[in-house]
Order: sequence, then C-alpha cells, then structure tokens
Amino acid sequence: MWGGATMSNVIVVIGAGSIGQAIARRVSAGKHILLGDLHEKNADAVAKTLIDAGYSVTTAAVDVSSRASVHSIVEKAVSLGEVSGLIHAAGVSPSQATPETILRVDLYGTALVLEEFGNVIADGGSGVVISSQSGHRLPPLSTGQNTALATTPVDELLRLPFLQFDQVKDSLHAYQLSKRGNSLRVMAEAVRWGKRGARVNSISPGIIMTPLANDELSGPRGAGYRRMIDACAAKRAGTPDEVGTVGALLMGPDGAFLTGSDILMDGGVTAAYWYGDLALK
Repeated sequence: MWGGATMSNVIVVIGAGSIGQAIARRVSAGKHILLGDLHEKNADAVAKTLIDAGYSVTTAAVDVSSRASVHSIVEKAVSLGEVSGLIHAAGVSPSQATPETILRVDLYGTALVLEEFGNVIADGGSGVVISSQSGHRLPPLSTGQNTALATTPVDELLRLPFLQFDQVKDSLHAYQLSKRGNSLRVMAEAVRWGKRGARVNSISPGIIMTPLANDELSGPRGAGYRRMIDACAAKRAGTPDEVGTVGALLMGPDGAFLTGSDILMDGGVTAAYWYGDLALK
C-alpha cells in the first residue's frame, strides 16, 4: 500500500492512463484511491505522482477481460472500505489490438467491471465509464441488437451472432461496436445500480491528447485523426483535464440527477461526421 493507512471511502480507478488520473484528482480528495492497471508497474508510477500530490493510494494489477481478476480487485476494494466511486478508463484502441482483443477488453471487460462493482457500490455512490465518440459513428443497430448489447448476461455477451468474426472483420468496427455497447450497458446497469441508491454514466470523448491518441496519430489512421481535428468546430484535440471536469460533474453532487446517460464530448467531430465536412458524400 502507498500513502498511509486504509481509508473508509474508496474510489476505484481501473486504467492508470491520463483520463482516469484526471477524473480521480477531481473526486478523490480525502478518500482512498485503489488504482488498478493491467501492468502494476504503471499503476505504481502513477500512484507515486498522486501521493506526492497529497492523495492516498493503493495499487493492484487487474485484467478486465478476466472475471477472476476483476473479482479480485473488487474484493481488494471492499477490504479497504466502502466503495463510493468507480472510474473505468481501461481499454485498447483500433491501432493497438485485433478485433477479438478489442471485443474482449473494451466490450466484455466493461460489462464485467460494471456487473462486479454494481454488486458492491455504496448507497450514494457513483461511477463513470470512458467510452468513445466512435460509438456515435456506428450506423443504427436494430432494437434487438441494442437490447442484446445492453442486457445479455456478461459471460454470454461475446457469443452474440453479430459479434462473431465473420461479422466483425476489422478493428475499427469492433471498437465502434464495443463503444456503442458501453453506453447501452451503462444505461441498463443504471437501473440495477439505482436499486442500491447509486448512479453510473459514461463519457464518449473525441480525440484527447493521451498516449493512446498519440498511437493513433502516428499509426495507419493518423491522417484520418488529423482530418477530424481540422474539420471539427473546436479545431483542436481535447485534454484529459477537460474530461476530468465532466467526470467530476457526473460523479459529484451537481450531477445527482444524471444516471444512465452518455456525454459526447468531441469538439464537434461527430456533428461534422454526420452533417458537416466529414460527412460521407
């Protein structure tokens, strides 16, 4: 454990990247952060920075694609105190992984985290899931597909017919389906979390300057990313701190009437995609 004694009020952060950190800084003062990442050395490095800034932190390794691993971090969180907050910011991008890995980490992993932490979240607690603008760029799904993504039991999710590899043939499609699934799953889980007196929402950021975004900018889709930045109303990428501001709203008292919602914050990229200069001709 880093940063002192066990606290009674725990904020769990899954994914030690810039966005998770930014939200955690806004909502975790006076609370204890349990910081989980696939690579615990990454979590330890971020923990040191947070501790130097006055936060109390414990770290853990977690693989969101493994139920046993997610259950283990839930048990660790409960052992530290009352779980009052969840920030789920783990994921992989289209340039980082195969369709199979994206569906398992971004879609299944998110559903698993929401289910497991929904079993222990405290009355008055709140959660936020980091999704993506990509979910808003997928053409409409059928009502049945929407319901399936939202409510299929987690361990059956990857067996859905329209998620099979003869249907999902590239990483971008897998990513868009996963992110659409994230916002739908958050909506369904908000009903269950509400029975415990807790709230959960998602944020769909656009291009936010993080290491993941830099991977995309320097990868095969880099030109497309730069075109999105040039064509959007904001004319720039976003910052993790801007996402942190929205995350703090959703998790705090000013967001008490928000649950089951998805906040699209992309500088206008999606608007330009459907109705502006990025629209397919």
